[in-house]
Amino acid sequence: MSDLLSGAFVPSFDNPLEMLLACHGKIQTQCVTLRKLLQHFPSHGCDAQAQQAAQAILRYFDTAGQNHHDDEEQDLFPCLLATPNAEIHKLIAHLLDEHKVLDTAWQQLRPLLLGIAEGQATELDIKSAEHFIQVHDRHISLENTQLLPQAAKLLDHMQLETLGRSMAARRGMVFSNTR
Repeated sequence: MSDLLSGAFVPSFDNPLEMLLACHGKIQTQCVTLRKLLQHFPSHGCDAQAQQAAQAILRYFDTAGQNHHDDEEQDLFPCLLATPNAEIHKLIAHLLDEHKVLDTAWQQLRPLLLGIAEGQATELDIKSAEHFIQVHDRHISLENTQLLPQAAKLLDHMQLETLGRSMAARRGMVFSNTR
């Protein structure tokens, strides 16, 4: 209800590119939480705040973060690869390589966060956490400045609707086109 009153824009699946952009914002928010955890953990260890932060990051990247990559890899990228645009094909190949780097970074960070979430960790590997943040920052910047603007130019209304329907279905939600 407060979102309605504040006038904040809430994207919907009928605008899937805006939804992907919003997901990037949520990923960045989780990276900010991770930065705060890096500062908090050395002095406070696995206190309640550290556990809650780790749980929030785990919850996001185990569900919404994975859905986001699936949105891109299973729906957006194949749709864009169907266009005869060599520049976008090269960009997508690069982004797919980066998705592997992001996944590896998550697989390294996840057990550390799990230990904190369970109140059992005695340390948080700063290099793993900082690497995770850096690769996400770089990747999101590339997608926001190059991929999404190109997608907006290359995809037609029907392709965007198909993308939105698939994204909604992936999350078990009903697609309702408000256009």
